[in-house]
Order: sequence, then structure tokens, then C-alpha cells
Amino acid sequence: MMTFDATHDPALQSWVKSANGHEDFPIQNLPLGVFSLAEGDDRIGAGIGDRIVDLAALADAGLLEGDWTETLGEDRLNALFGQGYEAMGELRAQLSALLSDEGRRSAVEPHLHDQSAVEMQLPAHVGDYTDFYVGIHHATNVGTLFRPDNPLLPNYKYVPIGYHGRASSVRPSGHPVVRPQGQRKAPDEDVPARGPSARLDYELEMGIWVGEGNALGDPIPVEEASQHIAGYCLLNDWSARDLQAWEYQPLGPFLAKSFLTTVSPWVITPQALAPFMKPMPPRPEGDPAPLPYLDGGPKDAALGISLEVFLQTEKMRQEGEAPHRLSHGDATSAMYWSAAQIVTHHASNGCNLQPGDLIGTGTLSTEEEAGYGSMLELSKGGKQPITLPNGETRTFLEDGDEVTLKARCEKEGAASIGLGSCTGRVLPARGS
Repeated sequence: MMTFDATHDPALQSWVKSANGHEDFPIQNLPLGVFSLAEGDDRIGAGIGDRIVDLAALADAGLLEGDWTETLGEDRLNALFGQGYEAMGELRAQLSALLSDEGRRSAVEPHLHDQSAVEMQLPAHVGDYTDFYVGIHHATNVGTLFRPDNPLLPNYKYVPIGYHGRASSVRPSGHPVVRPQGQRKAPDEDVPARGPSARLDYELEMGIWVGEGNALGDPIPVEEASQHIAGYCLLNDWSARDLQAWEYQPLGPFLAKSFLTTVSPWVITPQALAPFMKPMPPRPEGDPAPLPYLDGGPKDAALGISLEVFLQTEKMRQEGEAPHRLSHGDATSAMYWSAAQIVTHHASNGCNLQPGDLIGTGTLSTEEEAGYGSMLELSKGGKQPITLPNGETRTFLEDGDEVTLKARCEKEGAASIGLGSCTGRVLPARGS
């Protein structure tokens, strides 16, 4: 059960001056991540304003207490995630006290680093990556392109659809996006050809980091699913639409997806998101109720997060032009199934989730065109070019294009927090 405490107080201030009023990382956020200094090892830290605090150093100095502190010396967050929801809450409470108490400043300040001086790494070792398809407006829009009379398949409103992706190609924000090569076949061609994807796309998603896992064979009740979520991030599951159209039947995406998935490097904890959670939108009249194992769970299960996508072309960079916002929407109205339902369904057959597993929500589009989460939708399947402010046009991504995902949480009576950003720049294909 998510509760509100002193760490959420919108009046709370930090002696780290850049945190007060910070767009993303005020003291009410305290996201977790893994960073490295020049010629240094990877270390676990927490974001505070424009700085990052070394958590292993705090533990070594005796400034953090708890059975979980030994996990802070690891180079990834898996072990801490495995300590469970309560331990993550204890860490948050202690960090909030340390960073707000001027009397503790002299002990903590030596363990702070400028974020501009560190390199952010992948937060966890990703053992398994699963991508869902819970964005109902995206599913409807894409289905309409291919099945105008029947955009949603009969199972969509009964079962959270997902598939297992490739964990080895998950990378943190900033990693280059090498254009994939693969087989593709145009409708007017007799045989397929192989070459670089001509319909490279982004997908605006949320990522869910698994915390405490479950034993093989043991399901996770929907009432307990939130306790198995360690945090959230932004996720871009890059897609080669032309490769996917040829290869996906009958087993689904393969090379069209496995070349890269980009995540923002910060883990925003459920505790930080607590003030912004909302009830799930009511299902449209006539939709079936969830089956009993998916029905129930937390009252406020929807993610109250606003989402944005920006594009900057090579020409825009050369001419000093700011990125152009392609879309803006929200996760609440985009998701037909909640994060808790996703986790419950994933484990409902006895599949064992493990700390650091990554789950994607699938593309999150709103009903309005301004909130579409992919170029496939914005360009109507490539038939309607998108005109940028400088006169350039796009139907899909070209080499040199840089896509940035951003997200924020805002609510009256709460301190606004952000999720950081998730960025990737497209490079030409390699090899033959």
C-alpha cells in the first residue's frame, strides 16, 4: 500500500540548493541510478538536483542503516531491488532526512558529485525483458491501418498482450541507434530483399523495473503486485516497421525489435510516484470486466505521468535549432491495463520474475493525434508526411535524427518531479 509521509511534503527543502525547484529531481523525487566517474567503477547513486550522491559511500561512512545497506556496494541495483518494497522505502526516508537536515550537510556533502561529471549506466543487469501492448489507442490506431473493420483482436480486452524481447540489447539513454538491416518485402514485390530498414520508428513507452521476485510456479496476486515493482523509467523500443511487417507472422516481432531498446537511466520509485497515482479510467460501456485474477488491486493504479516526444534532425542541430515536440500525452488515458495487472498476468502461469527484470508497457498513445506515441501513427503508416518547423518532412526516422522522450508528474499540492530523459540518435547501418 502506497502511503504519504514527510518525504512527500511539498514544502520540504534540501541544503543541496539546485534541488529546490528542480525540474526533475527535487528532494521529493530521489531517483536511483548507477553512475561512473572517469576511470572509476560503476556505483549506485541517488539524484538530487544537479548532483548525485554516492550511496555506497554513505553506507561505508555509517550514514545509512539497515540490513539492505550491503547491497549498495554492488555495481547494479538488482540486489537492492530484491530487498523489496519496505527496504526501498527505508532508504528513501533516510536519504530525505540526510539531504534536508543542514546539520548532516558536512558529513554528506563530500559524497556528492555533479551529474555533469559522471556517466550514467544501465541501472540493473537485465535478466529478462518483456514488452507488453497495453496502450489501447496505439493498438487501435495500428490495427486500423491493417484491419480497418476489426482493429482490435478479440483477446485484447481480456488479456494483457505481451512478448519476450531481447535483454542483451537494452541500453541507457544516449547509446547510438544503429539502423538495423533485415528482410523486407513490399506488397508489389514477388520476393523479399535484404537491406537497411527504410521505416525506422520510435515507440514511446514506460518501463517497469521488477523488484522482489516470485518463486517458479507461484503466481503474484493482483493485490500484491505493486509490492513487486521497484520503479519506473522511460523506454523507447525502437522498431523497424518494414522488417516487422514481413517477419512477424506467425510468431511476432524478432529482428525488427531486438536490435536496441533504450531506457532512461533513472529509476523513479513507487514511493516517489505515490502522490501522482490515479484510479484507472473506467472501461468503456460494453467492455468486459477483467477476469477475477486481474480484478482488484490498488485503488490508485494508474500512472499520473505526462509524456512528450521531441525530434531534432541533423540539419536542426547544424543550424542551432531546438528539438521539435512531436507529441504530448499522458500514461493514465493511454493504458488499458495497469502496471499491477501487467505484473500479475506475467506471473499468473507461474513464471518467475526476478529483481532487475524489465517490462515495457508498449507504445502509449492518447486518443487525440497530439498524443500519438510513434511515427507510424503520426504519418498514417507513412502516407502523410510530418512537416517540421524548418520545412523538413518525415514519415519515418532518417540517419542523424535524434529522438528524446521526457516525462513529468504534476499535481496541485505536490512537488512536481520528472523522470529525466531517454535519448537516441540514429546512425547509418553497418555491414552488408
